Amino acid sequence: MASARRIELLLTANVENLGIVGDVVRVRMGFARNYLVPMGVAEVPTQEKMDALSEQREVALKAYEANRSEQASIIEKLEGITLTLTRSANDQGGLYGSVTQRDIADALIENGFSVDTRAVRLHTAIRRVGEYPVTIQFGTNMKVDVELTINADRPLEDRDEMQFDDEGNLIIVEQSKTPDKTPDEANAEVPEATEEVAEETADA
Repeated sequence: MASARRIELLLTANVENLGIVGDVVRVRMGFARNYLVPMGVAEVPTQEKMDALSEQREVALKAYEANRSEQASIIEKLEGITLTLTRSANDQGGLYGSVTQRDIADALIENGFSVDTRAVRLHTAIRRVGEYPVTIQFGTNMKVDVELTINADRPLEDRDEMQFDDEGNLIIVEQSKTPDKTPDEANAEVPEATEEVAEETADA
C-alpha cells in the first residue's frame, strides 16, 4: 500500500505534539488541509517567513524548554508515590460513578503536582474500590507510573470471599451440593432396616 501523501509546512504558532512556532514539519495532507491551514497555524514555508518568525521562535523555544524542565521535575517527584481517593460505594465496593482522568488530575494538583488531564493515562476503567496503576505521561519520552488507591467512604461487607469480573461485577459462585444417592445405594439401605425390625419382632 502506498504511503499517505505528506506536505511540508511552517508552523506559525505552537501546536501540541507537533512543534513550536517557526518549526518546519512534514504532515499528512488531510491533517494540513482539514486542521492546520484552516486554523491559521501553518503555511507554506519560505525563507522570508521563517526569518520573520525567528524572534517568536526564540521566545517559544525558551518557554518550551522551561516547560519540559518543569515536567521532568514532576516526573521525578511522582516516582513511588501512592495517590488515595475516597469515593461513595455500595456494600460490595462498587463506586457510584467511575473515577475519571479529571478526578486524578485534580487530586494531583491538590497535592502540589501540576498535571493536566491529558497527561493522565488510565489502563482500565475504575469502577470499584481497590488499587490501580495510573501512568502520567508528558510527550513521548517522559512518563511515570503511580499507584492509585480508591477507598470507600464507609465500611464494606467482608469481601475476602467475593470475586469480581473484569467489569467489576460480582461473580456468584454456586455452592456445591451433596450428590443425590443412586437408586442402588438407596435400595441397599432398605434390607438393613428390615433386618433390624425382624430382630426386634423375634425378641418380643
